[in-house]
Parts: sequence; structure tokens; C-alpha cells
Amino acid sequence: MTDVKVYVTFRHTQPTDALKRYAQQKLLKIGKYFYRPPEAHVVLSVDSRDRQLAEVTLQARRLTIHGREETSDLYSAIDLVIDKIEQQIRKYKTKVRLRRKKVKR
Repeated sequence: MTDVKVYVTFRHTQPTDALKRYAQQKLLKIGKYFYRPPEAHVVLSVDSRDRQLAEVTLQARRLTIHGREETSDLYSAIDLVIDKIEQQIRKYKTKVRLRRKKVKR
């Protein structure tokens, strides 16, 4: 498991340590998919009370993954966007594994 370098940006809201730590803890779990440490840029923004956005851009060696979620709570938006990112990583890893099997034959 490698460490993920996490950069958190807040837009239209006061930065809180709790939200920053929550996003960092969730993104550290993604490190298990990589050998080299990826970078994650998290943007947490509040447009209105009902519209709160969490965007994550993950950059690894040859891979860039972007996810965006909008809910009424920033914590749930972070959870949902992490699930999306994790799903995209699993899909990419499966494609790479299948491609390698085809080449070996």
C-alpha cells in the first residue's frame, strides 16, 4: 500500500480540518491499487445549501481519473465520489490485466 499525496481546495466555504482529514482518510484507501504514490486533487465547494460538490482528480503514472458528485452534504459527496474513483480504477486495472493476457498468448 502506497501513500497518496492529497491536496484539498475549498471553494465558497470555510476550510475545516475535519473535512480535510475525512477526504484524506478516504483517499488513502485508494493507495492499495498502486505501486507508486499517486496524487489526488480534491475540490470541495458549496454553491447553495442543497448543492455541495466534491471533485477528485487522481493522477498516477499514466492514468488520470476524474470524479464529481453533488449532494446536500459534503461528507456524503466525498463518499460517493471516492466510490466512483475506486470503480474507475478497478475497471482500468481489469482492462490492463486482460490486455496483458492477450499479449502473452
